[in-house]
Parts: sequence; C-alpha cells; structure tokens
Amino acid sequence: MSRLLYIAPVRIGEDGAFERGVEEAARPENTVDLVGFTRGTEHLEYHYYEALTIPDIVHTVLEAERQGYDAAVIGCFYDLGLHESREMATQIAVTAPCESALLLAASLGSTFSIIVGRRKWIPQMKANVHHYGFGDRLASFRTLEFGVLDYHKDEAETERRFIEAGRKAIEDDGAEVIVLGCTASAGFYQQMQDVLGVPVIDSAIAALKHAEQLVEIRDRFGWKTSKIGGYETPPAYEIEQWNLREEYGADTITNRWRMASPVQAG
Repeated sequence: MSRLLYIAPVRIGEDGAFERGVEEAARPENTVDLVGFTRGTEHLEYHYYEALTIPDIVHTVLEAERQGYDAAVIGCFYDLGLHESREMATQIAVTAPCESALLLAASLGSTFSIIVGRRKWIPQMKANVHHYGFGDRLASFRTLEFGVLDYHKDEAETERRFIEAGRKAIEDDGAEVIVLGCTASAGFYQQMQDVLGVPVIDSAIAALKHAEQLVEIRDRFGWKTSKIGGYETPPAYEIEQWNLREEYGADTITNRWRMASPVQAG
C-alpha cells in the first residue's frame, strides 16, 4: 500500500473542487490525498503567477515526505517545481503531468499532439517537450481558445472543441496520440478517445500512474532519483545557516493546505 499526495498548486475554494478521476485511477490498495492551497491564484496562465506558487509547491512536497507519503504529484502541465522538488526530496517520488504524459505517449505512438487552452501556453510547454527529449515526436499543438477557468463552464462545448481540435491534430498534423495539456482537462479523455479512435492521455491520470510506478520500482529495485549531478540536494548546513525553512515557511506549509474532493460533472 502506498500513500500519494496530489497537489493542485492553486488556490481552491471552500468546496474543495478538484480534478475528477484522479482518486479512482489509483490502484485499490493505494490512497490518494488531494490538496490545494489557501492562498495564491486560481490558475497559472502567467509567469508571475507561477513564480508565486513554486516555493509552496516545493515545500509541500517536502512536508509530504516528512509525513511519510510515498509520492507527490504536482498537478500542473507546466511541471512547475518538478526539478526543484526532486532536488530537495531524498525519498519521496515526485511526478508532474507533462513529463509523465509524454513518456506514456512515446510508448503508445510515434507522434503526438498536445491540446491546450490558449496560445499563451504553447512556448513554455513546447520548451518542456524539447527539454524532455520528445521534440521530434511532437506533431503539433492545438488550442481550445479559452482559459483554465472556462473548461467546466459549458462541458458540452468544451467536449466539442476538444474533439474538433483532436480531429485536426490527427488528420492535418499526423498525430497518433493526443495529450490533454492541462489538468483541468480531467473528465474529457474517454469520450474523445471513443470518437477519435486513438489514445487520448489525461495528463493528471498519467502523472498519478507514473508516481505509482516510481514507488513500486523504488521499493522493489531500489531505483530512485539520483543525487549525483543535476538533482544533488543543497547542503543542509546552508539551509540552516540562512534560516530558509523559517523564512519560507517550510515547517508550516500544512497551514496553507486545503483538502479537496474530486469535482462533480456539471
């Protein structure tokens, strides 16, 4: 049995509305806690918003490790704080939607297209695709022409736009796999897949399943994040000497958590 923490790195409301399907996607023996923040922004469509939330993401991962979670999933397709969290963590597995979805897409087809909300998102996401080494497999980006907070306002219209964008990606761009490039896309993949006839990857679910896999191979084979080179952890004495935990609230991060429940279809 593994304990996983799924982090929505945004401020969520009192109702704790969340991506649907995440808990249900986990193996029956595993538990998934869903948390968001009580401060910050409600979406991360701008670099300024991202900069504000990264410290909370990293310190939430560290708090999850302290509390004995086996894995943490960072629920944003920009993969914000992924490398910083892996650098700081020593035991906990850390995943994020873009990396996880692309690893899966590369196993299911030779090319993929990513469907996102707005053109604004594409440069940063494209940079990540190339950083992860999948630039040659990228057929295209397609947009829905609306933002994160619009995904669930009219789900029938969102589904229509998804299917239209997916069909263009397949027929015009040569995509063999579709990746949904936002965790707000949760709940749409199945209908798209049925209509389009190709794998449609829900990136939030992909990140969760990747986390489960990393926990399993860590426990069974001892494979975990290397601490030589890129993910070398900063010296503990520097963190203590510069009072970083106190300055940035690493020991009080749970005061900024809000437990969440999956959003219901509207």
